[in-house]
Amino acid sequence: MNIKIYIVIFLIGLTTVSCGYFTLKKEDKNPTLARVYEEYLSLNDIKSIIPKKISKEDSLVFVHNFVNNWARRKLLLKKAKINLNEKKLAFDKLVSKYKEDLYINKYKEAVVKQYLDTLVNQSDITLFYNNNQENFRLNEILVQLKYIQFGNDVLNPKEFIKLFKSKNKEDLETLDDLSLQLKSSSLNDSIWIRYTEVLNKIPFLKLEDSDRILKKANIIEKKDSLGLYLVAIKDVLKRNDLAPISYIAPTIKEIILHKRKLSLIKKIEETLTEDAIKNKEFEIFTEN
Repeated sequence: MNIKIYIVIFLIGLTTVSCGYFTLKKEDKNPTLARVYEEYLSLNDIKSIIPKKISKEDSLVFVHNFVNNWARRKLLLKKAKINLNEKKLAFDKLVSKYKEDLYINKYKEAVVKQYLDTLVNQSDITLFYNNNQENFRLNEILVQLKYIQFGNDVLNPKEFIKLFKSKNKEDLETLDDLSLQLKSSSLNDSIWIRYTEVLNKIPFLKLEDSDRILKKANIIEKKDSLGLYLVAIKDVLKRNDLAPISYIAPTIKEIILHKRKLSLIKKIEETLTEDAIKNKEFEIFTEN
């Protein structure tokens, strides 16, 4: 079947369109750019999407490409409807269901946003953690550690080593104050971190035996041509150990909120059904 597509791009130097560089006759403020069968594409349909601050030539190319893509979609859709006529009913049902799902889901999202209690206390997290501990077994190694790296040009390296190995809080604060002289550092050994992340931050550990490295209260020194690494392992959790609550708390919070969301949606659906029955807007007919 021969199909004629008429595409007209106007460039007549009188009136400038705000979003591009097209100039049109004053009496034709919304010219037709193209037609496919009985559908038309006008300038008003596309002028809001024409990029700003582009040249006249680029705007012409943009419109030309847009019109061609629009036409191809319309032609393909028409062809599909003709050749897939026997499947049209199934497609229409899918489209109708998709539209219904969009409305329903948007409504649920709006209600959840308005009524969902998003406050999760530490007591909520602790209770959930204690009741579901077997679900929080680790599938990776976690460590608590601190480390520093300094170059060979650092003044008084022995002082840095002494401060790092000290268990005195004031010494660590002093070391932290001197951190600008370090190449890299992390002095907070109270947080749990994946060992894979540690290997990315401290590359030389990749070459070491992990069984030898991953021991509580272990201190590792590594000197190379660039300087010295000091790593102090405070604690280690292996695979299948129970994940610490401090580490798993963000995940537990998300689980609690998800459960609240499902519960709220269920309550909304039940209330909606009960009200509809009460107001005689919903009836179930059964055979006697």
